[in-house]
Amino acid sequence: MAFADLTKQLAQQAILSATKDPPAAAGAAAPGGAAGPVILAQLALMQRALKEDEELIVLYHTGGERLRVLEVFLPSPEVAVLSGTDANRAPARAIVPAASLALLCRTVKVPPPAKPARVSLVVPKPK
Repeated sequence: MAFADLTKQLAQQAILSATKDPPAAAGAAAPGGAAGPVILAQLALMQRALKEDEELIVLYHTGGERLRVLEVFLPSPEVAVLSGTDANRAPARAIVPAASLALLCRTVKVPPPAKPARVSLVVPKPK
């Protein structure tokens, strides 16, 4: 009976340690609760997980417009500048408060001759 209790206790500890929050990654912790760096870190993680023949499609919807995001620039932790193309493939930009930014991300396979596109993630250089 003691062996069963020991096994049960080890299983509980394993489950607790697996569900515990991991330590914050560099750049993932946002000072003052700013959402911009957190969103940028999540996009970077999603891109890192892609296979060689996959690309991450990032879409931003506002009103009746849809923007395929090709670059995310954070001039400050509270503001995001999204650059990309609209439905007519014309260049477009959106300046959005990071706290209200909602992006739709989708992974798609790219046919063999084409090269997968990557979303450019840009932060200003520290002074």
